[in-house]
Amino acid sequence: MTNKEFLTSMITMIKNLDYIKPDAIPNIDLYMDQVTTFMDANLEHSKRYEEDKILTKTMINNYAKNNLLPPPVKKKYSKEHILLLIFIYYLKSILSISDIQTLLKPLTDTYFSKEEGLTLEEIYQEVFSLEKEQVISLEKDVMKKFERSKELFSEIEEENREFLQTFSFICMLSFDVYMKKQMIEKMLDEWKPENDKKKKR
Repeated sequence: MTNKEFLTSMITMIKNLDYIKPDAIPNIDLYMDQVTTFMDANLEHSKRYEEDKILTKTMINNYAKNNLLPPPVKKKYSKEHILLLIFIYYLKSILSISDIQTLLKPLTDTYFSKEEGLTLEEIYQEVFSLEKEQVISLEKDVMKKFERSKELFSEIEEENREFLQTFSFICMLSFDVYMKKQMIEKMLDEWKPENDKKKKR
């Protein structure tokens, strides 16, 4: 596969990524086996390898143990539990369990099982509605980085040039992720003292 073909496949993958719509989530409470089956079926496209597991019973138990997820009611998980599990699924690839807890705790404390006003489902819908806008921006950014990488090492023999250009492209993508991760962690570190103050009150 050439670099151009690889880029085309990457852009196609980005465009095909989609989130779980709230109306696709059952409105009835589910047992743990049903939750893992639902998540596997709906997030299968995001697996790197076919044998990868989206969610396991052990993961769910650990999330509850680490206060990322409110406990189930009579061993059943609500639609709101599943919304939180989706947030956790996307966040865990870049954030620690502690950071996810810092981020999600105010959300669950304020909006989980809320009967009036803004609901967790509405927050989820609002956040994920930005997806298409982000995909367009991401596509342009990836294309720009790819084209820039092709300008590098032009004097090197072809065999090594292709590797070094691909290496440069990966480094640019990685640096972007690294910098954004640093920004997120900084925001969460600033957030923690505020949350600690609220606890003391």
